[in-house]
Amino acid sequence: MKEMNISFSLNGKDYSLNVPTNITLLQIVREITGLTGTKKGCDKGECGACTVLFNGVTANSCLIIAPQVDGSVITTIEGIGTVKNPHPIQKAFVEEGAVQCGFCTPGIVVSTYDLLNKKPKPTDNEIREALSGNLCRCTGYIKIFNAVRKASGEEKLGR
Repeated sequence: MKEMNISFSLNGKDYSLNVPTNITLLQIVREITGLTGTKKGCDKGECGACTVLFNGVTANSCLIIAPQVDGSVITTIEGIGTVKNPHPIQKAFVEEGAVQCGFCTPGIVVSTYDLLNKKPKPTDNEIREALSGNLCRCTGYIKIFNAVRKASGEEKLGR
């Protein structure tokens, strides 16, 4: 198996690693750096469980291969907040009950973080568009939308 050296920034920490050329960013994050907040769902770029910020843009980490990672800047859920110091978005998700099984939550929080950094007061349509790549089987989305609206300082939708 062919390997290559890649250098990148992950949650503000610089890495230089020798990795197989055919592994994905998801594998690098979970298996090599040990950050397991980013989840492996469909492994086809359809569910959003593996969403990260890749050079400032939300991306499915299961679709990015090692050569693309070289020179990049990546933010995962661990770079947004911690258990001891949760980000206001994470607090809003907990307060609104938008976390049930929790499997999709890291990807949705990353997508929300990106949205609110670009549009601090998004419309309902902008929220729908920003979260359209993230699937959730548990919440029915109303609680997720309410959490996003709460994190933006806007009124909640009807329950």
